[in-house]
Amino acid sequence: MLRLDEISKVYKVGTFGGKELHAVSQVSFDIQDGEVVSLIGESGSGKSTIGKMILRLISTSSGSILFNGVDVSTLTGGALKEYRRSVQGVFQDPFSSYNPIFKADRVFGIIKDEFYPGMPRAQWDQKLEGSLEAVGLNPEHVLSKFPHQLSGGQLQRFLIARALLLDIQFLVADEIISMLDASTRIDVLNLLADLKSGGLSILFITHDLSLAYYISERAVILYRGCVVEMGATNKIYDSPLHPYTKMLMASVPRLDKKWEEVEIELKAQQSELSSGCVYYERCPDAEPVCGKDRPTLLEVGDDHAVACFRHMA
Repeated sequence: MLRLDEISKVYKVGTFGGKELHAVSQVSFDIQDGEVVSLIGESGSGKSTIGKMILRLISTSSGSILFNGVDVSTLTGGALKEYRRSVQGVFQDPFSSYNPIFKADRVFGIIKDEFYPGMPRAQWDQKLEGSLEAVGLNPEHVLSKFPHQLSGGQLQRFLIARALLLDIQFLVADEIISMLDASTRIDVLNLLADLKSGGLSILFITHDLSLAYYISERAVILYRGCVVEMGATNKIYDSPLHPYTKMLMASVPRLDKKWEEVEIELKAQQSELSSGCVYYERCPDAEPVCGKDRPTLLEVGDDHAVACFRHMA
């Protein structure tokens, strides 16, 4: 369904744009029909940038994004509108998606005006009610309320229902449960799982390893804009190969050890990319070649690839 082929995003930074910040560097992976793929990485790794490029909110610097075989960057006018009917995004902060002076149902009115202007009111109301009920909301209880009268979980479900109104095929879910309380998180995750079983493809962007393990079939590990490991989720979690992936796994708090024994600094470095491995400066197993050349993703097993010289022998 969706394929990213060596996409990159470079920003001009510094005085008069004299320097470059490589937010995303030659990232490639694909997502099939009805599949959930988790994009995992710390803050600043480029996860949200990839999501925004897929949604055509920002352009790519190089590479291509193919949706059902069509290069997304070439879409304009009606073709771009049809793409956005099929591909939608839901983001981290549901409150920022609503105007506080309007009732929450206004987001649905915008959808009708833009995509279904000729649909009879009765047919639209039936479609709207079905969309809300699909995400576990009672139309009578939520449509007439202002955003501040609804919980974060309800507002997030509203946004997912908005996407469903367009009969979407692909959803970019960017940290959509990070601002929700624990009791609501599992409900939203189960909702995504139900939508996936109905054929929806999902890119689940997160920094939370446990959530990614719960929801996805495949995982992509991103560090400083580069894919360092990807494959079947159970293989990534059970047998991590890249030092960064191992560090992420070790950084998860455990009940059998004190936090001080496993605490690891996970702050992204925003310096320019060197010609060597992006993880070279932090890798405990780095060798001289790691500082000189950039390793490429290598298939080390069925549905498991890693970019590390230690696994290229």
